[in-house]
Amino acid sequence: MPSKHQLTDATLSRIIEMAWEDRTPFEAIEKEYGLSQDGVIKLMRSELKPSSFRLWRKRTAGRTTKHLKLRSPDINRGYCPTQYKQR
Repeated sequence: MPSKHQLTDATLSRIIEMAWEDRTPFEAIEKEYGLSQDGVIKLMRSELKPSSFRLWRKRTAGRTTKHLKLRSPDINRGYCPTQYKQR
């Protein structure tokens, strides 16, 4: 697991963005960046304001789309096709 000090600002920002996305499972973050769910939680706790962290935890707790094992097999992608705009 990479430490916070080993992550670039861009990588850190992307991990936080993926953690906030409803349809991106923790397993995708672990596969791409090597951070387990516990690692993501620790990172979010250290990077977000306390109120933002509590809001995020409330939002992700029990959310079936954040865990591959709880997801419907009909969901086969991590984001909505209209989520990312052409840049």
